[in-house]
Amino acid sequence: MQTIFNVSPEVEAWLVIPALIFFARILDVSIGTMRIVFIARGAKGIAPLLGFFEVLIWLIAMGQIMQNLSNIASYLAWASGFAVGNYVGLIIEEKLAIGNLLVRVITAKPAHELIESLKKAGFGVTSVDAFGAQGPVNIIFTLFKRKDLEQVLSIVKAHNPNAFYTIENVRYSSELPASVTKLAPRVRK
Repeated sequence: MQTIFNVSPEVEAWLVIPALIFFARILDVSIGTMRIVFIARGAKGIAPLLGFFEVLIWLIAMGQIMQNLSNIASYLAWASGFAVGNYVGLIIEEKLAIGNLLVRVITAKPAHELIESLKKAGFGVTSVDAFGAQGPVNIIFTLFKRKDLEQVLSIVKAHNPNAFYTIENVRYSSELPASVTKLAPRVRK
């Protein structure tokens, strides 16, 4: 007896259908992860479109589960696809590097050279003199595109490897002005 995949019924039930479920779950969970990222970033246009495809793929995969209720391989494929889909979704989100970040650097060392290096690399900088638990400190703020995080951190660490810093996602900000984003050509590493 042949099946729609032109293989034996056993191969279809225990290999083909679970594989389809597995890959469908990777796809729908990855799309779901991206949808959540876009919602968090306020992207009202793309999030519903991603939600449509996420649910459509989920329904197709769930339909296969319902048609193969006695097949444990389908359950394992469903769960494995979910786990791998989360991982793949996070990798995609990391590669897209959507949005802006704010880095706040607190340093007891004089910050003039760090500030100049950030400016020279094309990043806008705001600095504030402050007083910390052990005395005077400098607080440096810089807002930049998320894809530039490694470059900003390498500049900070080159000038003060012991500086305390925090990184925050910025959901909304006015556009980064051209004077901040085009101060100098970026050096890519």
